[in-house]
Parts: sequence; C-alpha cells; structure tokens
Amino acid sequence: MINIDQLFFSYPGSTFDLEIAQLSLAKNTATAVVGPSGSGKTTLLHLIAGILTPTSGSISVGASFVSSLSDAQRRSFRLEKIGLIFQDFELIEYLNVLDNVLLPCRIGNVLSISRSTRLKAERLLTSVGLEGHQRKPVTKLSQGERQRVAICRAMLANPSILLADEPTGNLDPVTSEQIMTLLLDAVRQHNTTLIMVTHDHSLLSRFDNTIDFAQFLTPVGKVDAHDVKEST
Repeated sequence: MINIDQLFFSYPGSTFDLEIAQLSLAKNTATAVVGPSGSGKTTLLHLIAGILTPTSGSISVGASFVSSLSDAQRRSFRLEKIGLIFQDFELIEYLNVLDNVLLPCRIGNVLSISRSTRLKAERLLTSVGLEGHQRKPVTKLSQGERQRVAICRAMLANPSILLADEPTGNLDPVTSEQIMTLLLDAVRQHNTTLIMVTHDHSLLSRFDNTIDFAQFLTPVGKVDAHDVKEST
C-alpha cells in the first residue's frame, strides 16, 4: 500500500536530515510510529501525505507516486485518499463543531453536504462523546474536545489512509481508549491503513507494526524495511 524507496529529506537551512532506505506498509494495517521529539515522526506523515516532498527518492501510495505529483495533484490526492489528524488540530475557528467536521465537503468533490453526510458527521461526534456540541463554536472547546473534532473530520470520508499525529495526546485515559477503538475499527471495517505517531507505549500492543525512530533514525534518520517491528 505504502512504499518508500531511497528517500532523503532535509529542511532548508536546517541540520535535520531524514533518510529512509526502504519501507513498506501493507494495506489494512495499523502502524505505530514512536521516538523522541524532533526525530522525524511528523515529517514522515507529511511526506506520505504530500504536504512535504522528498529531496530525493520516491514515495508511492497504491498506484500513485506521491513524490512525483504536482502541487495540485497532491492536494487532490490528499482530499481523495488521506485522512489527516494534525497534532495542532487545524480547526477553522469561525466554524462550529459540525461545520468543522463537514469541512472536507466544502474543499473538494469527494463528498457532498447531504442529509446522509450530516448524519454520519453527527454519528461520529456522538461516538467520541460530543453529542449535543454540533452547533458549539470550536473556540469554546477544551483541547481534548478539539482533538476529537479533528478526528471526526479526518474520518468523515472513510479515507483509505489515516495519518494521525498524537491523536490521543490531549485525552484522558477513557476517551483515549474510545478514540483508539474508533481508529482501529476504521482499519478493520473500512479497509483503512492507519499510521499513528504516539508517545503512549501502553497502546503499542494494539497495533500490527511499530516503527521506532529512536532506534532506527540514528544519527541521521536511517531506517530500513527490517526495522518495522510487528507488535505483539
């Protein structure tokens, strides 16, 4: 499903380098990405999504070579294939909770705002404990509530790939468990591939694979296919 080959990436003016010799992740699996801050975990997600482009090497998702697409093509690819859960949420502050979840309908043609889409958005909000908050301004939400809105938005279109950057980082243990169940249900029921950055090692047993950046991205971000461990 996702294949990375001879990838090298560096930020202009920075000493940070990320080098991945080869990495493959199968369809319909859940992979955890762990490691210290600054080791390249979020960068990996952004490269897969086409938000960033590699300095050299290739990234393919299914039949699409993301690293070779134009800016417009990468944007379309994200709207059609990717559900993104950002660490800083990326909510639109002048929209209410429901309209933030429905945002993918307004910026692309994958979904239209229909009665069934609204009902699905409301069901997602209920599943994360936000029933009754649909018309509430997102500026009135707690950090944990904002995180849950962002998760619902990412899942609205049943994306083939979910890229989640610490989606449980602002949540209490009970809500964290609910969110993990929701994300993993998407993998099992909707043929979704989940890649999730997390610092919570207590969750790792729930994943099919784990990529440990602390062990395999030293000193300059080198990782190979054998460095992806199956979770037990």
